[in-house]
Amino acid sequence: MLEIKDLNIEFHDHSKPETVVYDFDLSMEEGDIVGIVGESGSGKTMSALALCGLLSRHDMKKTGRILFEGKELLTCSRSEMRKLQGKEISIIFQEPMTSLNPVKKIGWQVEEALRIHEKCSKEECYERAIWALREAELPEPEKVYGQYPHELSGGMRQRVMIAAAIVCRPKILVADEPTTALDVTIQSQIIRLLQKLNREQKTAVLFISHDLSLVRRLCRRVVVMQNGYIVEQGDVEEVFLHPKEEYTKRLIAAIPSCDPGKPRRPRPAGTVLSAVNVRAGYRSAQAFLKSGDDKEVLKGISFTLGKGEILGLVGESGCGKSTLAKVLVGLKKDYEGEVECTGGRGLEGQPQEGEASQGKVRMVFQDPYSSLNPSKTVGWILEEPLRLSGGFSKAERRKRAEQMLERVGLGREVAARYPRQLSGGQRQRVCIGLALMSEPDVLVADEAVSALDVTIQAQILALLARLQEEMGLAILFISHDLRVVYQLCDRVMIMRDGEIVEEGTPQEIYFHHAHPYTGQLLEAAGLSAGA
Repeated sequence: MLEIKDLNIEFHDHSKPETVVYDFDLSMEEGDIVGIVGESGSGKTMSALALCGLLSRHDMKKTGRILFEGKELLTCSRSEMRKLQGKEISIIFQEPMTSLNPVKKIGWQVEEALRIHEKCSKEECYERAIWALREAELPEPEKVYGQYPHELSGGMRQRVMIAAAIVCRPKILVADEPTTALDVTIQSQIIRLLQKLNREQKTAVLFISHDLSLVRRLCRRVVVMQNGYIVEQGDVEEVFLHPKEEYTKRLIAAIPSCDPGKPRRPRPAGTVLSAVNVRAGYRSAQAFLKSGDDKEVLKGISFTLGKGEILGLVGESGCGKSTLAKVLVGLKKDYEGEVECTGGRGLEGQPQEGEASQGKVRMVFQDPYSSLNPSKTVGWILEEPLRLSGGFSKAERRKRAEQMLERVGLGREVAARYPRQLSGGQRQRVCIGLALMSEPDVLVADEAVSALDVTIQAQILALLARLQEEMGLAILFISHDLRVVYQLCDRVMIMRDGEIVEEGTPQEIYFHHAHPYTGQLLEAAGLSAGA
């Protein structure tokens, strides 16, 4: 059905041409499921966009052949390509909120491909849209049809993207990182949905992901890319169990494992952070209009964090993890209960209003690019906490910023660069360095590695572990990736609907859990047997 031969993609937007994909070859039959894996910048998405006809920049050169049912796509006219886009070949993008039109209702957006490709009456379009929403396993599809994207959860928006992609029953579905930043239960649901579409409609799926565990669960064949080249491809189990290339071996070795025999440090005697019966919520639109009550998000959270301990916090989206993090760092001041940081290290000066009393708690956010000022250099950004606290000369601030860059594994020359000039992994290192500039007692890492590919993720986890050891940091590590939590954390808390339902060592939680919800999370992550 599909054959890609010797595909090369070259950009001409710099002083000299830059090739981003070299001699890419791929064939797919009806009902195939093929995964493409590799680090950021390896050429995965570029290859997929070329297949979908979405690379049409004037400063780009494409050579080779892309044959879909014998038709050449690389050189066909724009009008011919439009006849296939959305009808025969569809794509699901990584971030649904930026892919969906915020001012159009869901039904209108799902029907768009029908309006372009098929002569359907208004009633037929409605019926097909409801069918697609139902196929995407959205609850109450008739209700969703009349809603806007902002009224849906992240998982529901991703299902809408799938519904819009399958409404014309395409022969090939390209899924570009469709589960990134989704929690494990939603990830599992999306994977099962893709399997169902493949099984029932014989839709071929090209699945692009940096999550190698998901690729192994979903795909039959896998293509491994590095620096624009295909370095290895074959049967997914054969490649995972018997990789031939060193790069593939490194990728697979970087997958966090859940070894039940992994040694653990004893729990520290001292406590650096404590929370007692913390309750917090948000005012809904109805509450503002005095027609409804505030929504309670945290329902009496109590826990302690030991000195030098790494505590994992796991739960589905919306359970209250990030709200708890905001309470701890002082970004949310309207809460009930007690939060106390009994540290004492750090720069001179009192904590900011609303910050955990006596100590310092700092945060590393999920998206480093939106956390850094794009108009300032890295050095200026790192010096900002020192300027705010006062007591440091310009030379001292610069010296400390350069020392921090080296501490987080970056060279001093990075101080002169802007965030846009750094890779995702480098930006996350800068964010960690920024959080550490005021020498905090507690570091809250909120999904700090969820959007990174597996090798960069492994580097950031190793960095956090090293910094914790060197600085005696206590870390609250919030994540939906249960494998990462098992590898990094000394203790784990499971959160559901604003409450801690279970806590213990990783071995206790993963292999001898007591709460059924913990079992559901582990099963969704493919860890029901502790694998």
